[in-house]
Amino acid sequence: MSARIPPVLRPEHPAARPLAELVNAFGLRVVGSTDGIEVTGVTLSAAEVQPGDVFVGVHGAHRHGAEFAADAAERGAVAVMTDDAGVALAAPSGLPVIVVEDPRAALGDVSAWVYRTTQDAEDLPQLFAVTGTNGKTSTAYLLEAVLGQLGLVTGLSSTAERHIGQLSVTSRLTTPEASEMHALLARMRESEVRAVAVEVSAQALSRHRVDGIVFDVVAFTNLSHDHLDDYADMEEYFQAKLPLFQPEHGRRGVVSLDSEWGARVVAESRIPVTTITVRPEVEAEWRVEITEAAAAYTEFRLTGPEGRSLTTRVPLIGWHMAANAALAIVMLVEGGFELGAIEQALRHEDGTSGIDAYLPGRTERVSGDEGPSVYVDFGHSPDAFLNTLAAVRQFTPGKVIMLFGADGDRDTTKRADMARVAAAGSDVLVVTDHHPRFEDPASIRKTLVDAAREAYPDHELYEVTPPEAAIRHAVSLAGEGDSILWAGPGHQDYRDIRGVRTEYSARDEARAALREAGWTPGEARR
Repeated sequence: MSARIPPVLRPEHPAARPLAELVNAFGLRVVGSTDGIEVTGVTLSAAEVQPGDVFVGVHGAHRHGAEFAADAAERGAVAVMTDDAGVALAAPSGLPVIVVEDPRAALGDVSAWVYRTTQDAEDLPQLFAVTGTNGKTSTAYLLEAVLGQLGLVTGLSSTAERHIGQLSVTSRLTTPEASEMHALLARMRESEVRAVAVEVSAQALSRHRVDGIVFDVVAFTNLSHDHLDDYADMEEYFQAKLPLFQPEHGRRGVVSLDSEWGARVVAESRIPVTTITVRPEVEAEWRVEITEAAAAYTEFRLTGPEGRSLTTRVPLIGWHMAANAALAIVMLVEGGFELGAIEQALRHEDGTSGIDAYLPGRTERVSGDEGPSVYVDFGHSPDAFLNTLAAVRQFTPGKVIMLFGADGDRDTTKRADMARVAAAGSDVLVVTDHHPRFEDPASIRKTLVDAAREAYPDHELYEVTPPEAAIRHAVSLAGEGDSILWAGPGHQDYRDIRGVRTEYSARDEARAALREAGWTPGEARR
């Protein structure tokens, strides 16, 4: 069964704008007449055109998007925006064609104009953005949770979900295309959202997905080995992150110094930034100290300039999750919220303090109170494995079983490191499939198995496919006091097999495996 493609959230009551005004506002060249044409939306997908849309045809990996202009016209598109190569391809649609040098680069500003989400719009919510290799999603969720406890109507755009107040839909990309991003902001404005947490990937910055947006506060978590299928090396990957810390995209910044790249962000930022760290040997303006680590939460003290401090809990295990929570709090302080008001908002009726957050697929425990502890996590990089395995190990009296696979058609250079870290941090390793895409899954598994066995020849290791069988095998190896960490799928509700999104949930499979083994699984949360 194919998984349903999540919807794009658009304003429910779009206000039309004359196409001629758009052309004049940006000094664009147009082929055809714009007389009497009004625009209400923008999209890159002909299949998702709504009446009144400008359809944007970009040059793809295999075909030019302008080839689908006639399909877009049938669905109600009123104009096409494309490059010189797309003009002739769009001609059979009969629509006026706006010609730009780089349609993707123009998409953000044009979408902001159509949806009235330009940076000078007075009614936009406060915008917070976070980037980095690991911790982006967690920080965004924790930021949204604190904003909610402060009493604000919130919005979220993350790898896992899009939120508008109580409305929630599954995400397609970590950061939506620029047209979808501006449509989302316009819909949030309609819903009277006051503040928005946005996860921004390196690819989003490289591919202009947040163009036309200036965030009030931006943040950097860390940088580690990942995405070297998109970037030539770590330096190029780092440089892709930097535009978020320039005036074109951010007003103020918060930078974690927990990875060596943080100091580089500070040095090369062109906006005011403050710094934070959990590392005692590093100098920073804000400091995070773990005060208590328990199986259900991590408590930390956040201390800042002028002796300001706050002690609270995050309902997650691991120092890295406390660091993410502290980063979110400092982002709010930089955004104008008083630390004392945040402290009061986090105070519970029983006198304890904590962030009331649910992070789908982020070290998410899917097991019950008896039997082995089973965690599902989205982490799919060596550094993510390292931190999450250490957190699970801390609360496991028995053995730690690691279950994982690797993405097909993605960064192959990290696979061996993932396997070595997984073996080093576990007592038992189970290698299976993840998203094979168009790669041979057996070849991916072999790379992982070979790397783990070369590094740790005597390690207990199993290769099991498909994942449904792998989680059941892992559960069969586990008993009371043991833990299973299934890393990679996290919140995702599908597997990508030869370009088809096949419906699949690691959380549901893990619960089913526990149930079949005679254990009571934890309650599902959505």
